[in-house]
Amino acid sequence: MVPHLTTALTGPLLDLEKRFLDDSTRIEQWLRSQWQEHTPPFYGSVDLRNNGFKLAPVDTNLFPGGFNNLNPAFLPLCVHATMSAIEKICPDARNLLLIPENHTRNQFYLMNVAQLATILRQTGLNVRIGTLLPEITEPTTLELPNGHSLVLEPLVRTQYRLGLKDFDPCAILLNNDLSAGAPAILQNLNEQFLLPPLHAGWAVRRKSHHFAAYDQVATDFAAHLGLDPWRINPYFAVCNQINFHERQGEDCLAAQVDMLLARIREKYKEYGVTETPYVVVKADAGTYGMGVMTVKDASEVTGLNRKQRNKMSVVKEGLEVSEVIIQEGVHTFESINDGVAEPVVYMIDRYVVGGFYRVHSGRAKDENLNAPGMHFEPLAFETCCNQPEHALAPDAPPNRFYAYGVVARLALLAASVELENTTPAA
Repeated sequence: MVPHLTTALTGPLLDLEKRFLDDSTRIEQWLRSQWQEHTPPFYGSVDLRNNGFKLAPVDTNLFPGGFNNLNPAFLPLCVHATMSAIEKICPDARNLLLIPENHTRNQFYLMNVAQLATILRQTGLNVRIGTLLPEITEPTTLELPNGHSLVLEPLVRTQYRLGLKDFDPCAILLNNDLSAGAPAILQNLNEQFLLPPLHAGWAVRRKSHHFAAYDQVATDFAAHLGLDPWRINPYFAVCNQINFHERQGEDCLAAQVDMLLARIREKYKEYGVTETPYVVVKADAGTYGMGVMTVKDASEVTGLNRKQRNKMSVVKEGLEVSEVIIQEGVHTFESINDGVAEPVVYMIDRYVVGGFYRVHSGRAKDENLNAPGMHFEPLAFETCCNQPEHALAPDAPPNRFYAYGVVARLALLAASVELENTTPAA
């Protein structure tokens, strides 16, 4: 299933998809050369927005939590990609420890953990699930709505290793984004592979670092294809001394919003786009769609009322927002059953393994869809994102999905560069 592309501007989009289709051999060669220079994250997911003249990433998650939403037909893809990732880091691996978020009441998230464990086990690994929750002191079984169950076990730490009782893993896979910081029990694990590394967690990671890396990747890729990089790259700016409660940093925020909107208007004029430009202001660290607002004029970020300031000032784990990224808004002109939709692409190692649509019937094409009321379209991508069909039209499902996969892999490559650039000094 491909969402209906509700726009009269299909020409430019079909042009972009046609470019990807015609240049697929060059694209794959270019990406292969990049992966010889950079190590991909173990896994990741990318939120894309498609507005008919631009297809761009708006967020990249290094601790993806929706494996239960993928098309079951793509399980073999997931298993093969995971085998590739494991063989790179620990070829003789037998035991793997999976550490999830502390959301023991979020049934959808727990089904994601169960599916992730299933993928890992089908690679030939012994997989057990450890928890950071201090109240779990013995193996605890959680029943899931789909009839499956999970067993959470308390972690056991020695000087340089982490495991469970009678279970010593070669590698530890985090499905916990460490928003509240890296607990001591995860630090100084000198004898084991920790995936992703601690500096990928939101206590350290910044969206602006990622999009700075993406800017370079997109520029290089676009130059290789003779493409305007703006077609795949959202403009962004940063304000890093914000206090919404105290109204500090409003001038910086207004100035950056004004500057970005002016740049976007220039591009809209160049491409004959009649939509109203907007930007998205969001916390530079964090996830779950918290601390996000859509802005169409600089005046909207000065004199925020108390409710707006409270919304913007705190993100996951109750952390105060002191840094924000101002990102070019990309309208989404894709819809499913009258709901605005955006694709979410999942990758393991350097391979696309599937995706699905985030859908929100209560939000507009210029709003954040990662908000209460959203749902994930149960009809996941019907074809994978790595097999274009040259005999079909550029917007046929395999080719639309291929375009998604190309841009998502550029974002994954940017995440690789980002992690390299932010590795702590030894």
